[in-house]
Amino acid sequence: MEDKKIFENPTDKDKVTDRPGILPQAPRVGEIKIVPTQKGQIQGRAIAAMEEQTDIELAQIQKQVELLVAQAKKIQERVEISRTIHNAEMGFQPKVGREYHLYQKENGEYVLSIIAPQEWKDNMPYNNSVASVRLLADHTWEVLD
Repeated sequence: MEDKKIFENPTDKDKVTDRPGILPQAPRVGEIKIVPTQKGQIQGRAIAAMEEQTDIELAQIQKQVELLVAQAKKIQERVEISRTIHNAEMGFQPKVGREYHLYQKENGEYVLSIIAPQEWKDNMPYNNSVASVRLLADHTWEVLD
């Protein structure tokens, strides 16, 4: 019989295996090490990324809601001042786009005037100046000051 020589691997036994996935380095020169990942790590990163993205989107929606609330308040204020002006005493027909001034008498009634508060100087006949306003095309009033 022929003498068979047993092959002895010159590599350290702790660097060789029949299961290359458990080695701490790539199994062959030039290969990359493939590390098994934990399912929990992948899910954790995915959930963290998802939460970050949804937080960004929710913050953006929150800003939009705040803007809409501010716009709604401004419209409500316009409606309230418009009601007050439409019930006020006025000796003329207001024209769209013109500036007028709302005053309150001592008895609590309102008066709409074309005369600005600074034009009265010290002779203002009303208790106080409420607002300077402009008549809009939809017949609501925009408060100017």
